[in-house]
Amino acid sequence: MVCLTLDLIAKSKNHFKKKRGLSFSEYLRALTHLHFSGKNIEAIGDLSMCRNLTVLYLYDNHITNICNLDFASNLTHLYMQNNNITHLENLFNLQKLSKLYIGGNRIAVVEGLEKLCELKELHLENQRLAPGEKLLFDTRTLLSLAESLCVLNINNNNIDDIKDLAVLKELKHFFATDNKLHNMEELEDVFSHWPQLLRMDLSRNPVCKRAKYRDHLITVCTSLVILDGREINKTTRQFLLNWKASKEAKKIRNNQHVTNGSLLQNPLTSDFHVAQVSHPTQKHSHTKMQRLERPQPLRTQKLNTSSSGLLCHLAVTSSPRYSHLDA
Repeated sequence: MVCLTLDLIAKSKNHFKKKRGLSFSEYLRALTHLHFSGKNIEAIGDLSMCRNLTVLYLYDNHITNICNLDFASNLTHLYMQNNNITHLENLFNLQKLSKLYIGGNRIAVVEGLEKLCELKELHLENQRLAPGEKLLFDTRTLLSLAESLCVLNINNNNIDDIKDLAVLKELKHFFATDNKLHNMEELEDVFSHWPQLLRMDLSRNPVCKRAKYRDHLITVCTSLVILDGREINKTTRQFLLNWKASKEAKKIRNNQHVTNGSLLQNPLTSDFHVAQVSHPTQKHSHTKMQRLERPQPLRTQKLNTSSSGLLCHLAVTSSPRYSHLDA
């Protein structure tokens, strides 16, 4: 088993070389960057002499546990992606850590980061999870990162909802491609809590197929500059904001009409209903009006037509009004 130790550092060509007047212990105390990526390392040994270490590169190894880093109180960048790590642990003393790269491991729950109050970037992409498993977040960890975290990468982790992430109000860059996000209303609610969001990528999620997906997110995320790799220009944003304002104003007006009982907007329909509810004393006049408007008999109508003289004569003689003249 390959273990990262002081002896390994001493043997490395990329690190300690005897310098004039500089002992190995002095070199370790002055060391700020340690590069041991892709070295088949499986464990981290005692590195307590490297007290001024600020950047540690351990990606592309076979490390299964995070340990023996309690000494690194000055560490600001930790690169441990593409290992076999299953738990985030033993990081409490890294209180100056600002960037943590832990993608490509086997982490199922994001936890144990409660003391990392200065963490600004957290990269958790491509966890190698069991079938049907998705990446989860511990509430305590999220609350502890709410005031500091600016960059979050959770690409390709089978995630289907992010409502718990709403507390990350300082977030500026959010990457969640290749997941299972589908609920537009939930996303809009979460993003409304991120007023400083500048860049976001949700490519290859089911929600991307929703109608006006891009338009909705642009209107919610008013500071967003890049969405799914495409820049948002000012003209597009202003047009969509005006469209949203007009839509909301129309909705308010409709609600006011409902509240005031003004459901009947057609005056003809309204007049019809008023006529139907006329006063009982008007019943006789209404009936009389119907009689006046009753169509004339066919024989009377024939008087007004330019037909043959014979038909006109028959129509006149058959009328009761002229029968007493013929007698």
